[in-house]
Amino acid sequence: MSHPALALSEDQAAAHDRIAAFLAEAGVDLETETLAPPREGTSRLLAVTGKAGSGKTLLLAEICRALGNAGVETVSGDWEGRRRRDRRTLAVLAPTNKAASVLRNRGVPATTIHRILYTPVYDPHYEKIADWLAGNGERPEVGGLSEAALDRAAAFYARHASIPGALMAAGLRGSDFITGWKRREEPLDIGLVDEASMLDAKQLEDLQEIFPALILFGDPAQLAPVNAPGGMVFDSLPDERKLHLRRVHRQAADNPILDLAHALADPALDFEGFEALVRQAAARDERVVWGERVEVDLMARSPVLVWRNATRIRLIDAFRRVHEAPGDALLPGEPLICDGIELPLKHRQKRLDLEARGLIKGAQVIWLGPGKKPGFSRMHVVGAEDPQVSAASIVRIEKPGEEEPFIPYAAGMGATFLHGAAVTIHKAQGSQWETVQVFAPDLFAAARAGRTEAGQPLWKRLAYVAITRAEGRLIWVVRNRLARPSEPLGVADLAARPARLRLEGEA
Repeated sequence: MSHPALALSEDQAAAHDRIAAFLAEAGVDLETETLAPPREGTSRLLAVTGKAGSGKTLLLAEICRALGNAGVETVSGDWEGRRRRDRRTLAVLAPTNKAASVLRNRGVPATTIHRILYTPVYDPHYEKIADWLAGNGERPEVGGLSEAALDRAAAFYARHASIPGALMAAGLRGSDFITGWKRREEPLDIGLVDEASMLDAKQLEDLQEIFPALILFGDPAQLAPVNAPGGMVFDSLPDERKLHLRRVHRQAADNPILDLAHALADPALDFEGFEALVRQAAARDERVVWGERVEVDLMARSPVLVWRNATRIRLIDAFRRVHEAPGDALLPGEPLICDGIELPLKHRQKRLDLEARGLIKGAQVIWLGPGKKPGFSRMHVVGAEDPQVSAASIVRIEKPGEEEPFIPYAAGMGATFLHGAAVTIHKAQGSQWETVQVFAPDLFAAARAGRTEAGQPLWKRLAYVAITRAEGRLIWVVRNRLARPSEPLGVADLAARPARLRLEGEA
């Protein structure tokens, strides 16, 4: 077959050819760039697995590019346009906003699973603009919007291909053009799912109802979901439906963080031996730091990763005390983690709205201030394409030695939040940060406990997941100490858009 645009390694090229054959069976020929009409029938499944650095993201991006060249249209959770019987579509999915934003920053048009399960309902008055931007209609005349506003919308869409972003560039708010959300009723076509190690059986079942062709990309060395005692969803697939990437491509760039992560595969390596490797890496490369204390300035945007819940609570309490946060309120800039939505069944539509806006369990948010209504909070949802949200919120801040948390903000019902200055390694899966602090005393406690998971010492799985959350720098914190902040908490940094990162292998 024709060579992909990016130079792939031998194992990546073999996986690419196997995926191409899988898609050809579904009626999409990547070699001739021809499409057959969608085929109805049961969902077909393929999994691509590999450890960090094996090139899964690069392969996913290449498959996404090849599908686009063949004429397959990418569907996001924002807008789908008019359905055509012969149209072939693609959705690139991730379990969390942060995981989806990692892909988007690498040029892959990803969205969350929730944004595909739930579709927006547009106001007909503004739906004409969306149709025009998507190339399905003439330039409209819309009361209340000037020609200059439409020009701004068109310019934004040309750069970012986001219908909501374009409408907001025209001067509208999300509540102006999206009137609600509904559960998807009609199936889609091809789905690529990143961070598939985070999926549970119910999520996979939902996706298989929607996508006749589904390709999962996951890391078998990570921790299985808490509610999935049987392991990861791809573990039970037959061998002919699984591809494994073995070569660690990013090690060619001499990445000491990945060297440490892959050293954990040595069955003879114990915790003391691993810490010796961390010391050696820190001595020769600034990307690894042997930390004598937790850097509090990083905790506002990059949480400390821990194993024990008690450690998490102590670190959060220390973070708030060192910032002189009041005992009955939050400071703008404090990080939170969405812990779910507390709404009765009769408010199903409101639940859909909150989840579609990014407030799903595990979502990272930054508290901006109180909302206009009692019990409401203004928040920035980290990684969401439209991050500014005001929602009824229940914020619980746990305190060391106290059974009941204090609740600085409490609506009668709505999205619930815990503090996010420190999080468990389980909850950190799917996320990445430029700098990651790992609280080593917790991993030592896991090693002393002697627990195993899927035949491997638990501390090694925890260490692997924690280390591979770091994109650029790893701080291995060895003491229970906290630095003083260099500046007060704030939200000025949230106005800047992240720069697009290059894919490995791109010029």
